[in-house]
Amino acid sequence: MMNKIFTFMIICGVLFSVLTGRVSEVSRAILQQGESAVSLALSLMGSFCLWGGVMRVADCAGLTEKLAKFFAPLLSLIFRGLPKNGEAMKAIATSAAANLLGLGNAATPLGIAAMKQLKDTERASDTATDNMIAFVVMNTASMQLIPTTTAVLRASLGSQNPLDILPAVWVASAASLFVGILAAKLGGRCR
Repeated sequence: MMNKIFTFMIICGVLFSVLTGRVSEVSRAILQQGESAVSLALSLMGSFCLWGGVMRVADCAGLTEKLAKFFAPLLSLIFRGLPKNGEAMKAIATSAAANLLGLGNAATPLGIAAMKQLKDTERASDTATDNMIAFVVMNTASMQLIPTTTAVLRASLGSQNPLDILPAVWVASAASLFVGILAAKLGGRCR
């Protein structure tokens, strides 16, 4: 579906540039933005590699198990019916830890692993369970203590204090997480 939307947008953009006589400006912008995209990708790659490695070391050192035990009381309130020391809860806690550190892209594979564990644990068919829906909402809204990706982007664009947005990030992410989980739980009761 997204491919169709992007294709439609590109075709509309090209047609509009032809109709308005700005083809040269559009082609110049495409080349400039392509260069910017490559430069941005390279600057982000180091941060993702560093934090992905940190999460891997934390997992190998057993910190994720300790983190899962720390989060277990709170997560057991949200994810009812899951074993507190089970693989699904550990995977959810690991994904939550990655999101707390602001590692959205590193958290994606962890979130996929958690969803697979939830599907196996709850013996779900092709329909998402209430816990699966709550996890997707939690993973999407995600509380962030250190928004590393945003900080790297701000630093690459010349910000003197890339982390001066922390209070706003904490309030916004806590509010979105609370409202999202509340909506998921209330929606689950309506079914």
